[in-house]
Amino acid sequence: MAIRIDDKVTIADWELSESFTRSSGPGGQNVNKVSSAVELRFEAARSPALTPAQKARLKRIAGRKWTSEGALLIRVEDTRSQARNREIAEERLAEMIRAALVPPKRRVPTRPTLGSKRRRIEAKKKRGEVKAMRGKVSDD
Repeated sequence: MAIRIDDKVTIADWELSESFTRSSGPGGQNVNKVSSAVELRFEAARSPALTPAQKARLKRIAGRKWTSEGALLIRVEDTRSQARNREIAEERLAEMIRAALVPPKRRVPTRPTLGSKRRRIEAKKKRGEVKAMRGKVSDD
């Protein structure tokens, strides 16, 4: 059940746990009998496979799927098949972790060009003139 993310990162079995519940949606009488929805739990905070920076990015990507204990919960009930829902959950987890592995590009600060400064000042002057024209009209 270990999930291979890329050449360097592999999620071990002990970090993952699955639970199955009844799914909502289409399925006829089958929906009341079979537990086809999958809830995949990844113990991200305790995972040795990820660095603290990667865990922080994963937490930001996960959003509400991140629990207070530091686990990532993914619930899938897209299909009627439990096996297919399981595959989808693992794919979604792998995709989220892949996104967290990519470090963000460092922003290189740039200075505004002389032309952009002049255009900005000119726009401010025009706006100021428009506002200066507002006011009470005198009876001349």
